[in-house]
Amino acid sequence: MTIQRALISVSDKTGVVDFARALAARGVELLSTGGTAQALRAAGVAVKDVAEFTGFPEMLDGRVKTLHPKVHGGLLYLRGNAEHEATVQQHGLLPIDLVCVNLYPFEATVAKPNVSFEDAIANIDIGGPAMLRSAAKNHRSVTVVTDPADYARVLASLAAHGGDTTEALRRELAQKVYARTAQYDAAIAGYLAGQVESQDAGRPFVLVAAGGQRLRYGENPHQQAFFYHDPVAAEACIAHTTVLHGKEMSYNNYVDGDAALEAVKELAGAPGAAIIKHTNPCGYATGRTLAAALEAAWAGDTVSAFGSVIAVTVPVDLAAAQVLKGRFVEALIAPDFAPDALDYLKSKSTDIRLLKLNRPLTPPQPGCALRQINGGLLVQDRDAALFERWEVVTKTPFPAGVRALAEFGVKVCKHVKSNAIVLVREYAPGGYAQLGMGAGQPNRIDSTRKLALTKARENIAALQQAAGDRRPPAAFEAAILADCVMVSDAFFPFPDNVEVAAEAGLKFIVQPGGSKKDPEVIAAADRAGIAMVFTGMRHFRH
Repeated sequence: MTIQRALISVSDKTGVVDFARALAARGVELLSTGGTAQALRAAGVAVKDVAEFTGFPEMLDGRVKTLHPKVHGGLLYLRGNAEHEATVQQHGLLPIDLVCVNLYPFEATVAKPNVSFEDAIANIDIGGPAMLRSAAKNHRSVTVVTDPADYARVLASLAAHGGDTTEALRRELAQKVYARTAQYDAAIAGYLAGQVESQDAGRPFVLVAAGGQRLRYGENPHQQAFFYHDPVAAEACIAHTTVLHGKEMSYNNYVDGDAALEAVKELAGAPGAAIIKHTNPCGYATGRTLAAALEAAWAGDTVSAFGSVIAVTVPVDLAAAQVLKGRFVEALIAPDFAPDALDYLKSKSTDIRLLKLNRPLTPPQPGCALRQINGGLLVQDRDAALFERWEVVTKTPFPAGVRALAEFGVKVCKHVKSNAIVLVREYAPGGYAQLGMGAGQPNRIDSTRKLALTKARENIAALQQAAGDRRPPAAFEAAILADCVMVSDAFFPFPDNVEVAAEAGLKFIVQPGGSKKDPEVIAAADRAGIAMVFTGMRHFRH
């Protein structure tokens, strides 16, 4: 059975003229509508209007044009079924053997800033999904194409099989159609959910991902994995990058890349770097230049930085690229790369993955965060805020000149796994860096005493050696720690964290507050002469 009649109606006209011309050259009768028909005729391709085919005019501003028995009957009837054949003869229905349809650009429309509700509704396609679904349901006889990338495959099949396509190809294209219409409906449902008042019971949450890319393996080699992306994501994200160099991205690369990019967004607008290992920032810094920020971030944990994933806020120049000389990095994610920096990094290693962002890098934006659990899905607002208030709760005032450093500390702490403690310092005027970090501990005092302070002391010893400072190590350490800020992602349930901080010589603490023992915690800070701020906002990251 050869394809005799095709209906073509597309919003995305990429490649459609050549596709239609090739079909016409095979003697296929072409039906079309509106702008598609105009584009084909302008290119010299003969088409028949659907209104002429159905004998029924378009109406209601084009809302009704293909919703007609002559269209859907021609798509849905079972070829070779005696009853169906008799019905189509009785009613004068003609077969439509191929449908080429893509949908009104609803997702692109609602992604525009300040789009009106009326414009959004106007871009909900009705006839297109209906035709796609009818054709896909009857794919044993009907070829359905919704992605311009498949035009060449269809034409190749026609050439190889006497003007017909294979059932295997038709089934694959049909599956693709239902994935696309599900994705389209999910986008509409998601948009409309944002237009109604919130409900205690929660609105239906629809999530569809199509076009998965198979990865070499998952988190571990025995796990199979696929990567799906949201085609209309508007902000910078690991899903929308161009790999300029390096090996194929792995499952873990994507996970760490996402963590790096989300962390570095906090520093958007100035040179900054986040170095991620197993989703935790092992290095995090700002600087007058990107090179300075990268160097300071690497110094945060030179051992863990080996094999890390790095994200930066500004294009990578040659000086920044040279900071990575002799240092193994799995991936570097940036808004762009200067040509000489790109050449240098490519020559440095065949393994490093260089990823260029395809979306603008901005501070964290409101949205949804998802987590799958066995048998369900958790959906919450993204943690895009920093603090609710800035309340000095101690007798010792918190200096205004330390606040910028403290806010930097909150930015990194919110991206560290709970229970999280970070120590940050100003390593140069206006340049801030993570000095020590404690992550993922069942109790907060271990994060402080065994991890954050231990790492800080190791880094301070390295700083003293690099500087050639001849002061006694204890004096050098005390001088550094006295200027640091300690930040906690959640409140202190007991005064012990403050007491350990005081023993170490720390003078500034930032935490959310809200513990039943806040008065005891504040009293411990007052006894030690520590200035402490309550932010009123917890940043748990489980």
